Amino acid sequence: MKVVILAGGFGTRISEESHLKPKPMIEIGGKPILWHIMKMYSHYGFNEFIICAGYKQDVIKEYFSNYYTYNSDVTFDLTKNIVEVHTSHVDPWKVTIVDTGYNTMTGGRVKRIEKYVDNEPFFLTYGDAVADVDIPKLLEFHKKMGRISTITTVNIAQMKGVLDLSEDGMIESFREKENEDATLINGGFMVMQPEIFSYIDGDSCVFEKNVMPRLADEGQMAGYFHDGFWQCMDTQREKQKLEELWAAGAPWKLWE
Repeated sequence: MKVVILAGGFGTRISEESHLKPKPMIEIGGKPILWHIMKMYSHYGFNEFIICAGYKQDVIKEYFSNYYTYNSDVTFDLTKNIVEVHTSHVDPWKVTIVDTGYNTMTGGRVKRIEKYVDNEPFFLTYGDAVADVDIPKLLEFHKKMGRISTITTVNIAQMKGVLDLSEDGMIESFREKENEDATLINGGFMVMQPEIFSYIDGDSCVFEKNVMPRLADEGQMAGYFHDGFWQCMDTQREKQKLEELWAAGAPWKLWE
């Protein structure tokens, strides 16, 4: 199965770095977060990737065009114009980078890669979150449920105190957050049947707004609950958190 990764957005909430590169190319531990996501799927034997690129797509293309050199010991003989590659540590990946448009919405980006998935089921995820999701179990769950789509749901804890407000503006109660205050959200790491493409109209289609509600209404969206590690990278603060976790061992690092 192929893995489709959405990597074309502007990343405006982490503009400190995204003004220079697309958000999936922002580094954690010296490697783009896109690389971390791909390593996760590769750990389970899924090595064929389709990258939905857009904003600053040249950065992604340049990275993979030089990937072999970046991950090898190389001698450059400048007098003879010869490059000699020694020890190499490349991954067994096949990577297709697709220009899905500069201003295209998430649904439109998925629609544009339809011809590359060969009318087969495929994985779909965002290029800005890492997790220790058991991908084979996710796929097994998807097959068992028999729906067009399966999304991985994660529990996001309430970060603030919880209060009740009366109609006249008075605080009636206040307490610290509890586990029951957590909210289930879409954590990405999805599985899609090829029928999904019939739900997408064009470039202006927002997958989360125009496609997912319709799938849910029609009973075509299953939810695989993941109670392990998950963390997105929307802000500089979250990037720093991921950097610290990487230095401490990285709970999403399943590969050797």
